[in-house]
Amino acid sequence: MSGPQDEPVLDAEIVEQSKDLTTTPTPPVVVPEGDYTQAGVPTFDYVRDRIENRVATGIGSQELADATPEGKAVDDQFEARKKAGQNKLEEIRRAMRGDS
Repeated sequence: MSGPQDEPVLDAEIVEQSKDLTTTPTPPVVVPEGDYTQAGVPTFDYVRDRIENRVATGIGSQELADATPEGKAVDDQFEARKKAGQNKLEEIRRAMRGDS
């Protein structure tokens, strides 16, 4: 049975932290001109532009996916699963009504 007496003793020295690390000032927050108010709140125009950009990106991504064979294969697979799910649901409903 081993205990604390069997473990080797490690020598270590205490290293003081450099004063440069603790006194480094944080840089001021840079607010993009025109995008935020002085209180740090985004402007309406900035928010609208961000939303319009995301919508345009989403529409473009969808158009690109529809234009590729891989995108069409995914759509076909989705439709096949949807139809199989509807068929299974109808089968369950018939079984619950007693229509075999």
